[in-house]
Amino acid sequence: MTLRPVLLACALCAAFAAPAPAQAQTRGLQEILADAPASAWRDLDPERTLYMDLEAGRVVIELAPAFAPAHARNIATLARGHFWDGTSIYRVQDNFVAQFGDVDGEDPEKAKDLGRAARKLPAEFEREAAGLDFHRLPDADGWAPEVGFVDGFPAGRDPHEGKAWLAHCYAMVGAGRNAEPDSSIGAELYAVIGQSPRQLDRNITLVGRVVKGIELLSSLPRGPEPMGFYEDPAQRTPIFSVRLASEVPAGERLRLQALRTDSAAFAELVEARRNRRDDFYKRPAGHIDLCNVMLPVRVAAD
Repeated sequence: MTLRPVLLACALCAAFAAPAPAQAQTRGLQEILADAPASAWRDLDPERTLYMDLEAGRVVIELAPAFAPAHARNIATLARGHFWDGTSIYRVQDNFVAQFGDVDGEDPEKAKDLGRAARKLPAEFEREAAGLDFHRLPDADGWAPEVGFVDGFPAGRDPHEGKAWLAHCYAMVGAGRNAEPDSSIGAELYAVIGQSPRQLDRNITLVGRVVKGIELLSSLPRGPEPMGFYEDPAQRTPIFSVRLASEVPAGERLRLQALRTDSAAFAELVEARRNRRDDFYKRPAGHIDLCNVMLPVRVAAD
């Protein structure tokens, strides 16, 4: 009788002392991308790709006409008209945005000079979710009932409202506006360079995202508080030109490809980041935030 508690205690000690079963390591990013077939990659469409050339290098922006068709059309018109050539990055707010364009770009007379409509564009904050190839992430989000990717762009969706919208993740590009929802003409653009300001979702039209060269914007000197607008025009970063890739000779284009967000390789990449198991990570998170999912972009092999 007296031995049973001792034996039970020893059994419990052995159970608690037994190591947890080892979990297999997840493949790393480089392994996943190296094994991704050619069909998992897509070429950037030159008709919706912008090259913004700075002294420090080139910033490449992919437009999102599926979410902001009117803005995408007007931005393409502005690029063809060389509207941004000789303008500048005139605002860099710490942990927020880098804004660029013409300080007087909203002037209707300038609009007429370029042969474009001087009217304001509609507020393209959201769109009907029907018809979108939406690839949902498995985790909850504080800003939307569902989040995922549409053609490489981070997006939110509300199945009850039947609406979908782009999310303000790092490197996303939006169109500045005044207080009125339809007060943008797509002339003043900004790129997110800080913690994702998701409170702006469904409040400002997002027009695309930087796919290459975001470091050229995020590393710029910050302007003064509270808004980051440079008080001295000499502090602005000159923009040599903004052109559509389709307007650039084929031999001078960057042959960029993005990993398809509907591919098996992308699904594995997401899961590998949700549950990182390697020599460094001791406790897999089991969760990933929409804006922490990177979209791999590469230069296509000749």
